[in-house]
Amino acid sequence: MERSLNANVVPKIGEAPRFAYLISGTKGDSHRMMRTLQAVYHPRNQYVLHLDLEAPPRERLELASAVKADPTFRDVENVRVMSQSNLVTYKGPTMIACTLQAIAILLKESSEWDWFINLSASDYPLVTQDDLLHIFSNLSRDLNFIEHTRIAGWKLNQRARPIIIDPALYLSKKSDIAWTTQRRTLPTAFRLFTGSAWVVLTRSFLEYCIWGWDNLPRTILMYYTNFISSPEGYFHTVICNSDKFCHTVINHDLHYIAWDNPPKQHPKSLTIKDFDKMVQSNAPFARKFAKDDPVLDKIDKEILGRTHRFSPGAWCVGSLEGGADPCSFRGNDTVFRPGPGAERLRELFQTLLSEDFKSKQCS
Repeated sequence: MERSLNANVVPKIGEAPRFAYLISGTKGDSHRMMRTLQAVYHPRNQYVLHLDLEAPPRERLELASAVKADPTFRDVENVRVMSQSNLVTYKGPTMIACTLQAIAILLKESSEWDWFINLSASDYPLVTQDDLLHIFSNLSRDLNFIEHTRIAGWKLNQRARPIIIDPALYLSKKSDIAWTTQRRTLPTAFRLFTGSAWVVLTRSFLEYCIWGWDNLPRTILMYYTNFISSPEGYFHTVICNSDKFCHTVINHDLHYIAWDNPPKQHPKSLTIKDFDKMVQSNAPFARKFAKDDPVLDKIDKEILGRTHRFSPGAWCVGSLEGGADPCSFRGNDTVFRPGPGAERLRELFQTLLSEDFKSKQCS
């Protein structure tokens, strides 16, 4: 039987939505994670931070202490540092396991959020949260943004047939995935999809992944336990094989990413040279950025209007006199002050929600 953690609350289009963010990082990423958190912070949202087990306990403690010391985080109580640190191998299933754990925490702590967004320490926003919340206020709450395609061509042999073992499942120190000599046949019970590991997914779909009331999410999760680059396939394969959710898919990850060319396997680090292309993409997020790259300061200044801890929004009602932080005093968090970023997002969604674009769902 289908279950919902919040079955009695069905938000209407036009009502202010809420996002639930997972921001993840590894050794040396705590400051970058905090910078990304502050850039995407809004009192309406929920945030979970995960610093993996490769980071030393001291760094994890510093991150938790920084969150605890922030007066806004302390008052609103919407930022959590995962107390259980997992060893994560990017190409292995441990990343999916960690993501599902974070989603379960978010569902347990709050059933009011509408969309889940996963970011890494090397991601950064290209719009304010007021821009994002304003535009998503006018979207159907059942839309899932996940870039995907059927596995075909070289990926069949290099991704679908090999069997790998993720050492992080049973070791306490990180090492690369191990390859076995065996090869697998392709499944006939479900179709395989692949795509971007960065997603914007609805609460209802993720409840389905956690509860798994028809067992499809668990079956596919077990299949992806020994699958190369499972973060780029698990959610994609579940949603495109689900009769209930396959028609909710928008084939875009809402990120600007500049790939190496060829063969589009590794994202290039973005710099000042990429600034105009990032803005012109109309995407709300971009990756990847090197730590403290000057382009981040340019984004803060010219796009986010960020001069203090947070990217300011209508919820920031403090005085600006004497260089004071306007976000030190909070106002109504259902009121938004959209800027140029909202116009760029509106243009992007006009394309994404067109009949021509929607015809590419799970094809």
